Amino acid sequence: MRSKLVASLLLVSASFPGRADDVPAAPADQVLVIGQGSQVELPPAYAGDQVARGARAGLLGNIDYMDLPFSATAYTQDLVRHQQARSVGDVLQNDPAVRVTKGFGNFQEVYMVRGFPVFSDDMMLNGVYGILPRQFVAAEFIDRVEVFRGANSFLNGAAPGGSGVAGAFNVVPKRAEDTPLTRGTLGFESDGMAYAALDGARRFGAEREFGARLNVVGRGGETAVEDQDRGLTALSLNTDFERERVRIRADLGYQDHFLDSPRPQVTPFGPPPAAPDPDDNFAQPWTFSDEQQLFGALRGEVDLTDHATLWLAFGGRHGEESNRLANPNATANGIGTANRFDNKRDDQVLSTDAGLRVEFNTGPVEHRFISSVSALRSNSKNAFDFYLTPIASDLRAPVVAASPRTGVFSGGVLNEPALTEAVRNWSVALADTMSILDGRVLGTVGVRRQSIATRTFDYNSGSRLSLYDENAVTPVGALVVKPLDWMSLYANYAESLQPGAIAPALVGATPIQNAGEALAPFRGEQVEVGVKVDRRQYGATLAFFSISKQTALVENSLFTDGGEQRHQGIEFSVFGEPLPGVRVLGGVTYVDGEFTRVTGGLNEGNTPIGVPEVQINMNLEWDLPMVPGLTLDGRVVYTDEAYTDAANAFTIPSWTRFDLGARYTTRIAGRAVEVRGRMENLTNRSYWASAGGFPGANYLVLGMPRSFLMSASVDF
Repeated sequence: MRSKLVASLLLVSASFPGRADDVPAAPADQVLVIGQGSQVELPPAYAGDQVARGARAGLLGNIDYMDLPFSATAYTQDLVRHQQARSVGDVLQNDPAVRVTKGFGNFQEVYMVRGFPVFSDDMMLNGVYGILPRQFVAAEFIDRVEVFRGANSFLNGAAPGGSGVAGAFNVVPKRAEDTPLTRGTLGFESDGMAYAALDGARRFGAEREFGARLNVVGRGGETAVEDQDRGLTALSLNTDFERERVRIRADLGYQDHFLDSPRPQVTPFGPPPAAPDPDDNFAQPWTFSDEQQLFGALRGEVDLTDHATLWLAFGGRHGEESNRLANPNATANGIGTANRFDNKRDDQVLSTDAGLRVEFNTGPVEHRFISSVSALRSNSKNAFDFYLTPIASDLRAPVVAASPRTGVFSGGVLNEPALTEAVRNWSVALADTMSILDGRVLGTVGVRRQSIATRTFDYNSGSRLSLYDENAVTPVGALVVKPLDWMSLYANYAESLQPGAIAPALVGATPIQNAGEALAPFRGEQVEVGVKVDRRQYGATLAFFSISKQTALVENSLFTDGGEQRHQGIEFSVFGEPLPGVRVLGGVTYVDGEFTRVTGGLNEGNTPIGVPEVQINMNLEWDLPMVPGLTLDGRVVYTDEAYTDAANAFTIPSWTRFDLGARYTTRIAGRAVEVRGRMENLTNRSYWASAGGFPGANYLVLGMPRSFLMSASVDF
């Protein structure tokens, strides 16, 4: 498989026009880096406007990528709009280190980073955990999607949902810019999905210090999957205040997302079945998924002096979810059974983050010293009805069955879910970034003390099932060396920390005897080294990493923390505009995953479920010089085969997907107009996009069929 990696790197390298020596390096004084270390000011866009020059690195703030001793990419709103992204998951289709799957027994977006999952409810909004909608985040209010790769417990604290060992995602909302904006958009998507959006922004005040941006979006109709309907209503109001020493960002959002007859995940028994036709829907017509989320956050910072800045952030979310599901299992011929499963969930989350950044010198050493404190409090109410009566399922000749009404195994009262989980996390962190030789050498050391307290309660009696309240310390050490103006070498050591996973009622078709029990916090280690290049018009990063962590396993019908897995690999990414009007974005990731420890030794040394060795993304855009205003783009996504069982007896095949797009920008009656068209999965390839995404589970997610999207925007 390593030959695949070499071939992939050669393929990506061939996309560069000439050698690095052929392009003059950018003099240091010509690179504009603003907001270095700021918690609210963003780094500017890189050449090509598809990614930014830097991203937020937790308590370290917004850092230019050449100074950041970690791997990160920030995708911009230009990319989101031009690709007609519907969700954060659509944006992440551009990242070679990320693959998008679904949650276990629901339709939550789950993002696999370096082979480890990050649940969508562990994303951050402006650096605040737990605030974004839990299962799906609409793309219309997004300015940046920031992807941080690697262990990040020191930078951000432990993710409250128990994921994030190998990465973190931060969403930055749009802000009002200097030019007033009123943009209306209409569109449609095969096979009958209608779309409308409004994006308006203004600045106010004598010095235009106040800004407000309103986004409203609605989607409705049948998707490209047969008989699957989607309804989405979302709105956000994003405001800001700017003075010489004060910067404030405030965000309020609401989202109602509904799926009718959503195509479910499939749990294979033995060899996985061949992927059905990509537009087939084996959902029962009485299934649905519905969620409403109200969320908001505020983040501000004030310069106490020219060398000291104080910041404060807090946010909250109230979410309600309701699902009626029937996810099938299947043998190799696609035949199996399904059980009806209903559940309701109610979340209340409050999250805070505060800190002080002080800059000073000790002789020739410049310091940026940071102290930070964060806290999160969440209560989750849950109830479920599991119908023991199985119904027949056939992936290739779907069977419509009456909804079961008898044989109910219940957890709580469905219409009045009770408290089943309470989380109380807090942490304190210290960090010092030291710089010498005019910034050519930067070293960062830090430590975070994290307290994780989780209580779980019985669904029916309300009695406490488990309690842990433990403290842990996660250190970090990192170094950046710039031997040339256009090159950075970096290395880091970091530790990860996760709240312990909550044992589910079922994993696949296996009932879990200790359902509801919270496992102890998981820890892991990361070592990473890499090189970054900035040739002004294009940039590239190359990273070598090793990440290890405890992992949850199902052993004798018990959900335990008896495993440890290590993922080692290489990442290469490239971005920018190497030639005028030609933009490139993509890269290659190679991951060697292994169970390094398993209780009893069973399957030790095997590859974990759902971890492909090679992933390739490459997106090219071309502004046609012979037709001013017309841009063509193409994207190829390749994912290697992946195991569907811990014994490594069965795999799903590798797959390649092609996407094509075009947009045309002009002016009509003095108004700016942009028309966009896009065809995703151009060849209508049928494939299993992923396996698993939850510890011990091996469910399969079918790739989306060929989908055509078209939209037109007018600036009034």
